[in-house]
Amino acid sequence: MSARLEALMRDTDHGLFMPFLVAGDPDFETSLALAGALVESGADILELGFPFSDPVADGPIIQAADARALAAGTTPERAFELLAALRARHDRPMVLLMYFNLILQYGVERFYARARDVGVDAVLVADLPIEMAGKVVAAANAAGVAPVFIASAVSTDARLARVAEVGRGFVYTVAHLGVTGVRDEVDGGLDAVFARVARTTRLPALAGFGISTPQHVRRVVEAGAAGAIVGSALVRTIEEHPHDRDAALAAMYAAAAPLAEAAHNTTRKPC
Repeated sequence: MSARLEALMRDTDHGLFMPFLVAGDPDFETSLALAGALVESGADILELGFPFSDPVADGPIIQAADARALAAGTTPERAFELLAALRARHDRPMVLLMYFNLILQYGVERFYARARDVGVDAVLVADLPIEMAGKVVAAANAAGVAPVFIASAVSTDARLARVAEVGRGFVYTVAHLGVTGVRDEVDGGLDAVFARVARTTRLPALAGFGISTPQHVRRVVEAGAAGAIVGSALVRTIEEHPHDRDAALAAMYAAAAPLAEAAHNTTRKPC
């Protein structure tokens, strides 16, 4: 597991803020600048997705971002080049959200070795069942990249036990069942979900799916999450300023800074 990610999880007593962007949305240079704006806003971890033609776990906002990035010519190799440029500029841990077909086409071992070389700390494969993840886990561990898995309110005890056995870094805990997107409220059963994760594994839980406001961020950290993952609410600012980079950067910072502040001002529950 990455020393950067491990130290951050171990040494931080407040909530963590992990924003999500699609690599290459709306183009390479703007995407790089947007990630920089997120770091300036207070992001503790950066999560990036490689654009994919069939992002089944994502709602319409992220699907549109994938389409923009693909239209701009963002291939997996180009996305890796963006990650390398980010690592040269910033020291934040970087997490990838992937779909398995992209990894398979690239070559599993080759993908994780490349991820390591550009400074990636962890990878979550959204559409790969943990029961079928043996080759991915082996390649991730060999490369020193943390394999991350999902837990939710409907996860069985057997699945959580498997996550505890093979997962590293953190547990991606779903705050709202369904696809990604902006919602008014997060699910009311979060406390029970985080309690189950805490009983099963020593890995910290980060909450994602449907988190879009500072109130949501505070709620999930108070419920037991180590931090909050926000995607659609931020990616939407790119959609709203498709041809004005400066406006998109300003909007991204303005949207992200209150989310980071909410996380940083909320004390984490002890592990």
